[in-house]
Parts: sequence; structure tokens; C-alpha cells
Amino acid sequence: MDHEFARCFTKDLDSLAKEVALCDEDTLLWQVPPGIANSIGNLTQHLIGNLNHFIGATLGETGYVRNRDAEFSERYFTKAEMIDELAKTSKMLEKVLGSLTPEQLDKTYPHEPFGYSMTTNHMITKLVGHLGYHLGQINYLRRITQGSKS
Repeated sequence: MDHEFARCFTKDLDSLAKEVALCDEDTLLWQVPPGIANSIGNLTQHLIGNLNHFIGATLGETGYVRNRDAEFSERYFTKAEMIDELAKTSKMLEKVLGSLTPEQLDKTYPHEPFGYSMTTNHMITKLVGHLGYHLGQINYLRRITQGSKS
């Protein structure tokens, strides 16, 4: 039902895949410059885990099991696998979000990750913002590290 949300996610995940594609796997993808907490690779793994957990597993019952700590501490995807996982995540989002009815969006989201109750619609909106926030970080991190303006 809600293809608007799916379009928001798909557009940003496509942009994220392009950012990852511009990174050298052995350096830029995993580089953490001074004063920065996470690499582009770790932030990308985090976004894949976040969306597959909060939308895929929770709303779509995909069976995805998240390891949030590993998203930040390990390199569990190669560059090619990361780009593939972003495409798979996009397809999952289209399927799950496309199946939600207006009534389901208005129901209370099954978990309280922020310590308070909210509708599923509200939670999905927060996840769109979270993706955009980290996408912006990744874009700036790549350009600063590469010395590139594009």
C-alpha cells in the first residue's frame, strides 16, 4: 500500500550504493579519519542491519537476525556484497512496505526502540530520516577523505 515510503528508501539506498561504489575497498571504505567514529563501510552495514531489523524482521517477518555490534566492529561484507545487500534491502522494503495497509500503518509499532510508543507510520518516518542522516554523513566523509567535491 505505502509506495511513497518505499520510493524514499529506494532513492536513498540507490544513492548509498553509488557512494559505496566510489570507494576503494581496501582504503576509503573502511578508513576512519581522526575525529570520526565510523567508516563508510561500518555505517553502510549499520543501515542494512537497521532496515532489515526494524522493517524486514519486525513488519515483514523475514526472519532477519541483527547483530548491531558487528555492524560497527566488523567488516562482514565486501564492497560487492555490500552493494548487493543494499539492492536486496531495497527489494525487501518495496515488498514489505507495499503490503502494509493504512490500518497497519496506524497501529502501534511492536517495539519501543526510543523508549516510547509510536505508530508504525511514525517509526517508518524515523527510519527514513535515519537513512538520510547517515547517507549525508557518508557523502561528506567520502568527499573529505578523497578530497573530491562531487
